[in-house]
Parts: sequence; structure tokens; C-alpha cells
Amino acid sequence: MCTAISYKTKDHYFGRNLDLEYSYKETVTITPRNYPFVFRREGELKEHYAMIGMAYVQDEYPLYYDATNEKGLSMAGLLFTGNAYYSKEEEPGKEHISPFEFIPWILGQCGDVKEARSKLEKIQLVGIHYSEKLPLTPLHWMIADKEECIVVETVKEGLEIYDNPVKVLTNNPPFPYQMMNLNQYRALSRKDVDCTFAEDVELLQYSRGMGALGLPGDLSSSSRFVRAAFHRMNAESGDSETESVNQFFHLLGSVEMPNGSVELTGGAVDKTIYSSCCNTDKGIYYYTTYDNREIIGVDMQKEDLEGRSVISYPLVGCQGFKIQN
Repeated sequence: MCTAISYKTKDHYFGRNLDLEYSYKETVTITPRNYPFVFRREGELKEHYAMIGMAYVQDEYPLYYDATNEKGLSMAGLLFTGNAYYSKEEEPGKEHISPFEFIPWILGQCGDVKEARSKLEKIQLVGIHYSEKLPLTPLHWMIADKEECIVVETVKEGLEIYDNPVKVLTNNPPFPYQMMNLNQYRALSRKDVDCTFAEDVELLQYSRGMGALGLPGDLSSSSRFVRAAFHRMNAESGDSETESVNQFFHLLGSVEMPNGSVELTGGAVDKTIYSSCCNTDKGIYYYTTYDNREIIGVDMQKEDLEGRSVISYPLVGCQGFKIQN
């Protein structure tokens, strides 16, 4: 259960909510240009674009949830249970990539969405687990730069690539349905609306915001898609870094999961583990966690991007409260 958003003011911003019932002790992770990515079927990528994002680092290998590279291309994987299909048979002539390798494979070699599209034409996502203890997660992905945004879904019919005009993504159902579903909400408006109920009855607008009556408020993925799309498409903010980043976190806040609101089968409870916002032009990755609402930033450009080892920043825990008087 997750939500990803691409948003542009003067700079471009990309980020997501990670909604899960547990944490892997993920860290903000920078992979420099000379870290040797070793792929299960495609050998070693010794030199590549540097990237920053949220990852679980296992055996010094960054398993990215979302990331942005030094060229400003961003990518996030979101849960896609019941629809994701990873082939067991490898198709000749394709680049065979496991889903856990997909983000570094694209971000390591592509500088924008156009280059990513070209790379995707050669890819087959295959069902190779990282390990027995870390099996593959069913995912689909959003990829964005400053101008374009696409969704990538690997299903039984093959690898599907969709233009994403609303620049948001959640989970099931597949992306074409999510876009079709928006048609049901075409009458929503950020503005006050006239009464069209009937000519012979006067119905008062008793509150601000009634143009958006009918905007779904539940936490299902289809409802979060509609809500995130409505807020993102109507969002306004100044161009400063503070205004832009604050606005981005408010957009994510409109679809976050309070602890206890979603109980899974077996009794586990979903919550928003972290929210992220990366300034893709500057390479600054901001985040908040469920227990720490303070916005923390990590600047990729302040690190040695020519290195060979990943750099990890543990997430900052709860800072307590500040009493003003």
C-alpha cells in the first residue's frame, strides 16, 4: 500500500509514501558512480550514474524502494499484488533483469524518461529472488523526469508501459483501470459550483470545499489514486525550496495511513512508515517517518560520487516536542 507523486514548481520533486506493516530498517542510501552493481543475468555494471534514495542494504547491496539519479530521473516500486507477473522462462534477445535490480538497472544507465523507454524495450523482468529469505515482492513502477512520467507494469501479457498524465501512482488495480476510474469524478472542482440538483429547489452551499463533494476519503488504493490525483493536479505553491517541499509533503499527507486505520488479515496493521520528497534537480532527498514529522534532508552532492561503496544514513527517530512558552 503506497502512493508516489511527481510534482514540479521551479524544480522537479519526486517522492512517495511507503505504507507497510513492518520496516526493514531502511536507510537513505547513496550509490556512487563506481560502485560495482552485479546483476544476476547481465553481469557487472562498473560505472553508472550516481543515485540517492531509500533502500534496504543487504550484504552491501542496495535494494532500492525509490531513488533519483544525478541526471534527475526518478523511479519508485509500489505493491502490485495479484497482477505482477515475473517470467520464469527467459526470452532470447532480451536483457533479463530481476525486479530487485530494476531500479539500479534503469537509473544507472538512463538520464531521462526517453532513454528509459528505449531501455525498457529490451528488458524482460524475470523471477529471480534476491535470496530465500528475501523473495521478490509483486511490484509496478513509476518513472519520471522533469517533463514526463510513465508507469511500468509487468503482467502475464508482457511488459506494459503507460503515459501517466496525472503523475501519481498507488497500487491495484492496473493503471488503465485507475485512469478510467477517474471519469467517475470528472464533476469534482476546486471551485464553488452552482446547484444543478433541480430547477425548483434552492440548495445552499453551506461550506467551503463543496465542489469536491464525492472525493473518496477511504484508504483503498483506487480511492487514494483519485484523491492524490485531485490534490496534485490542483496544487499550488511558491517556487522556493521551503514552499515546494512543504507542499509536496502536504500532498502525501492527504493519502497517508494513520496507525490502526487498516488492519490486515492476521491482525497486522498498515501505517505510513516513511514519506519522501527528492529535489531531483539538486539531488537532495527529504523524508519524514511515522514517529518523526520533522523534515530531514540528505544532499547527494556533498558526498564523494566517484566512490565504490554505498553510503547509508539511518533514519532519524522521534525528536520529541518543542514547547514554545
